Amino acid sequence: MLRQYELVDRVLSYDPQADEALLNRAYVFSLQAHGSQKRASGDPYFSHPIEVAGILTDLKLDDETIATAILHDTIEDTVATPDEILRLFGPNVARMVDGVTKLSKIEAQTESERAAENLRKFLLAMSDDIRVLLVKLADRLHNMRTLHHIPKPEKRRRIARETMDIYAPLAERIGMYEFMREMQSLAFREIEPEAYDSITRRLAQLNAGDGDRIAKIGTSLKQLLNRHGVDADIWGREKHPYSIWRKMNERHISFEQLSDIMAFRAIVPSEEDCYRALGLIHRRWPMVPGRFKDYISTPKRNGYRSLHTSIMHAENTRVEIQIRTAEMHAEAEYGLAAHWAYKQGKVRPDTPVRWISDLVEILEAADSPEELLEHTRMAMYADRIFAFTPRGELIQLPKGATPIDFAYAVHTDLGDQAVGAKINGRVVPLRAHIDNGDQVQILRSKAQRPQPGWLNFAITGKARAAIRRHLRLKEREVSQALGRKLYDEIVKRLPTGLADGAIANAVKRLKLPDEASLLDAIARHQLSDSEVMEALMPGVVATFGPEDGAVPSLASPISITGLTPGVAFKLGECCLPVPGDRIVGVRHPGEGIEVHRIDCQTLIDSDDADWVDLSWGEGNEGGSARIAVQLKNEPGALGVVATILGRHKANILNMRLDNRDQGYHTNVIDIEVRDLTHLTKLIATLRAADVVASAERN
Repeated sequence: MLRQYELVDRVLSYDPQADEALLNRAYVFSLQAHGSQKRASGDPYFSHPIEVAGILTDLKLDDETIATAILHDTIEDTVATPDEILRLFGPNVARMVDGVTKLSKIEAQTESERAAENLRKFLLAMSDDIRVLLVKLADRLHNMRTLHHIPKPEKRRRIARETMDIYAPLAERIGMYEFMREMQSLAFREIEPEAYDSITRRLAQLNAGDGDRIAKIGTSLKQLLNRHGVDADIWGREKHPYSIWRKMNERHISFEQLSDIMAFRAIVPSEEDCYRALGLIHRRWPMVPGRFKDYISTPKRNGYRSLHTSIMHAENTRVEIQIRTAEMHAEAEYGLAAHWAYKQGKVRPDTPVRWISDLVEILEAADSPEELLEHTRMAMYADRIFAFTPRGELIQLPKGATPIDFAYAVHTDLGDQAVGAKINGRVVPLRAHIDNGDQVQILRSKAQRPQPGWLNFAITGKARAAIRRHLRLKEREVSQALGRKLYDEIVKRLPTGLADGAIANAVKRLKLPDEASLLDAIARHQLSDSEVMEALMPGVVATFGPEDGAVPSLASPISITGLTPGVAFKLGECCLPVPGDRIVGVRHPGEGIEVHRIDCQTLIDSDDADWVDLSWGEGNEGGSARIAVQLKNEPGALGVVATILGRHKANILNMRLDNRDQGYHTNVIDIEVRDLTHLTKLIATLRAADVVASAERN
């Protein structure tokens, strides 16, 4: 743990003008406030905020941020108050400490609600001052480094999952890739210990066979560039286990099929040298098609700049290379935080970042904690593509985005009124996919409103949040209209007319907030007819009773526009969709609706059928899926697969041997899974097993 003078000296070494008295006051205050508190490791609790501050001194952050790090747990975990922090350390530090502080005292029904409320407050705070995010990321990084001291495995997994879903993507979005990689690696080891151990073991085996291959490749790159007058520092490393596991999952390949497990960085003096180095490398070794990216001319949304390429080195070894200047490298590792170290003044601590503004807009549109977490993850994850408006404005979107995502990225009103689009001058439907570099023009109509079917192809959190918000408002209007109709029917059956204020009194008796809530509850059958009648006219049910007609049931059903109850449907046996798949319904003449995955090959031959936009309803869980697993032909291989399926609670429905060739055999297995996430995780775990050559959804 850093001592008081060591921490202060660190800050003064890169910022001689820092407020030394502020840092000393914060150190002493935090030490006294935390007192004898202990961490799970047995260390004094005070060591944690000091280590967090130490992490931030490596980023050369200002004195207020370091003071915030020292104090960040005082309000939550001690008797210190926000007023004390304000009085002793000033408004900036007080505001940031409050932003980092979790809402530990809120009463939430579920863990997701608690996480969402913490995230809600955190997003609002960091939209005001980005330094709040830097402190929180350093706090989470140190907690992950000490995660193994927590005795309860379920708590460790919850913290690791939250880190993987929220904090690692946040680090990536502001370009702090070093933080992101370490958090992902530590979280992956806790969440998927089997896959982590398997990949780590295989990397160790490769190193044992050819331990100096990274040094050899790095030397050849350096000699090539130096020989042609480019002064370059070359750094090589194996990719992290989580990065390897994710590539195996995304590309549907086994470890043996993964060729690019090495990455190199060439640090050169200038931007011009970046392009010279790229040309020299491509002249010497063949480039892997489709693997070149120029993030210097077109930086990522978080400011990341670098050249990326992959080449086929000696012995058909595929190698990934990143070429950048020292300044670009600092920004690539520490993102926005690097601007303090370089003193460029491009980003002030309170400068809003565009994607943070998008997250705050999602926050305002979300209706439930689960929806907030879902849409926030969507906004932070996914690789990006670049598309242009007709005026040349650059819009960044995740891969797989559609014109509806583009429209909402430009402006919410444009998304609400979208009726079609032009991509590179050609009219396309809103469900079309946008490719990198496309020019997109949105066709709009003031009469248009968001449609439920848009949720089947909108993939950005901002678009889905806006669509759902509009649909909720529309549903509420329909629900209240229906509730009004049912209410009028109930009132007609009362023995006498209602007195003035009867409905207001009924709302109070039923403990509802207002009349609109009463109508909504009636429409959703959350209140029975007799409950409503008793609330409107106390004693009416007891006096007349339902037997003599005071509370009869409605004679005719009420239909809701847009719903077609009673229509028969079945899941397509060709593709076996499960909850989470993007789905579409196909109605053949004279038949019911058959539900298929959106990428099902059967749809190609459905020209004579009507297509129906479908999506999974709330609470769907469970479905059958078919996977093809290619196994090494050795004793116990099938047992390993069965053990993995059982451990992940996937019930085997059927199994057959599909193909046998020398050394391998392929089994087709029908399994019960909860949803698409469960299935994807299961397949990824199978691929990481030693005896599995490949695992695919069939």
